[in-house]
Amino acid sequence: MSGEFVKKCPECGGINLFYNKEKGEVICKDCGLVVEEKMVDFDQEWREFDGDEAESRRRTGAPMTYTQYDQGLGTEVGQKADLYRLDGKDKNKFFRLRKWQYRISTAIERNLKLALAELKRVSSYLKLPKSVEEEAARIYTLAVQRGLVRGRSMESVVAGSLYAACRRHDVPRTLDELSEASGIEKKEVGRTYRFVTRELGITILPSNPADYIARFASSLKLSAETQSRAIEILEKAQRSELTSGRGPTGIAAAALYVSALIHGEKRTQREVADVAGVTEVTIRNRYKELLDRLKLEKEIKKTKKKE
Repeated sequence: MSGEFVKKCPECGGINLFYNKEKGEVICKDCGLVVEEKMVDFDQEWREFDGDEAESRRRTGAPMTYTQYDQGLGTEVGQKADLYRLDGKDKNKFFRLRKWQYRISTAIERNLKLALAELKRVSSYLKLPKSVEEEAARIYTLAVQRGLVRGRSMESVVAGSLYAACRRHDVPRTLDELSEASGIEKKEVGRTYRFVTRELGITILPSNPADYIARFASSLKLSAETQSRAIEILEKAQRSELTSGRGPTGIAAAALYVSALIHGEKRTQREVADVAGVTEVTIRNRYKELLDRLKLEKEIKKTKKKE
């Protein structure tokens, strides 16, 4: 027997102990006392070679997930495909059971059914990873349980939850993108995001402008050298405190625009602004600040002379 178990019975002092693997118990054979209960599985692990064999040997079901209203633990009364295998009486019974299952579900469950379907739709539209979708579903579920959805549209809270999840997982998505995907105004998404994070006590650090560089550069079809130079410009801007108090998307787009000029990859301010979801005025202002503070005019002039 393993050394982690007791060596003798505390009741009679006997050492004739027996470990029952099926029940996970250490039993004294002399007095019958259950000395310890240790649910440890010492059986040999198994491998599956086909679906039927796996089903018969599997010890657990699907993992819990917040992307389902019951976290994947509930059951549904049949599926619509089952109707074709039922006769008249059984069909009536099927509809009656499904109707009562819906009636006995709580308001929160009914809200989550609709909201999580919308959340999956928006997440798919934005091509978000599963980890972000799961986090957003968890935030929305907490918001519903705290009564934060009351008085607000379900879609706006879904969009706010997704934006919060993106920020927490460092997945760069702008408010404009969330607004476009959800059909909710940008200001409303931002307002709901701030309200939900404040009420739930979720701490979110300011987003790093460098996180947006790869996406913007890909959309503008810029080279890897231009991306690297843009990140260097951002690092210098952060050391010069140019990024504080300014929108991360605007400063990232301006750095990419400057880097593109240095490497001779001409892109108009309009093109860069459209990709970043900001105005041309923002790009122009950030561009001037970067040139003035970081002394980048000489590098741009050198590129123009070579051309």
